Formats: sequence, C-alpha cells, structure tokens
Amino acid sequence: MQIENTERTDAASQEAVWVSEAQAGNRQAFERLYRAHCDRIHALCWRLCGGDSALAEDLVQEAFIRAWNKLDLFRGESSFGTWMHRLAANVALSDRRIRLRRVGREQPLDEAAERTAAGARDVTQGLRSDLEQAISALPERARTVLVLFDVEGYKHEEIAELTGMAAGSSKAQLHRARKLVREALEK
Repeated sequence: MQIENTERTDAASQEAVWVSEAQAGNRQAFERLYRAHCDRIHALCWRLCGGDSALAEDLVQEAFIRAWNKLDLFRGESSFGTWMHRLAANVALSDRRIRLRRVGREQPLDEAAERTAAGARDVTQGLRSDLEQAISALPERARTVLVLFDVEGYKHEEIAELTGMAAGSSKAQLHRARKLVREALEK
C-alpha cells in the first residue's frame, strides 16, 4: 500500500513539473501531458458522441488545443487530469449543441429516404448487444448523463452545470438511460 501511495505521489509530482514547463511554453512537456491523458479523454469523448470514432478523435484534438491555449488558466487547484477531463467534457457538449442547431436548420429527407434510413437502423439495432453499443444507442441527453454520472463519476449538480439542465432532469435522464440500457442488453 505504501509503494502505491509513493508511486501516485511521484506521478503527481512529475505531472506538476510537466504542467509548469508547459505553462512556460515547453511543447515537449505538454506532449507528455497529452500522452498521459489522451486515452482517458478519448474514452470520454467517444462515449459522449455515441461511439463515433472520427468525431471522438476530432474532439480529443480540440480539447487538447484548447488546453494548450488556456494552460495559463490552470491554477493547480485540482490535478491536471481532472481539469483536462472537465475541459474535454465541455468541448464535447459544446460540439453537440452546435451539431443539434445545425441539424435543426437542415431540410428533412423525403419520406421514402426517411423510411429507408429508419429501416437500416432497425436492422442493426438487433445486433447491438454489448454495453458500449447499448450506451451509444441512447438518446443524446440520456447518454450524456449516463456517461458523466455512471462512467465518469460526476454528481448531478455538476452535470446540471455542464449541460444546462436541472439536477432533477439529470436524475430523470439517468433513470431513463439505465432502463433503456437494461432493455437493450436483455434483447
């Protein structure tokens, strides 16, 4: 147990050095931070965007670009990983809001094309049996709350602040998401 605590302290100390060096403009130090955190940030983005790998890659890059540009705002009140995680969640949620606005302005497909698209989704829906696929099939708000609460450990109040929904709505969306995931996994 003592060895584990020492390793964590050493890793935190090393990370603090990298952050300090990166804040001074050292790109290699920032690359070390990127390599230390990119997998966890990618997992968050991938889940928040419903398993779209290309979009997740874009969001990870955007999150780290913003982190580099805002590194002077990092005050060390939390770990860099926690700060980066919060920044990435904001990037993913902001991207989702932009995409939803864009979709709202698009013209709907004609009826035949919509029927074909719905049929294609229905066929693949039956093949989705593992947990990640069930999560990616959730409606946006339900998926966001489920990922942030159950996977990433955010509290409902934090989710409410990030997403702009009430804490009660976050709880309702979590209940809905869990129910939908259970139903998908039972099929």
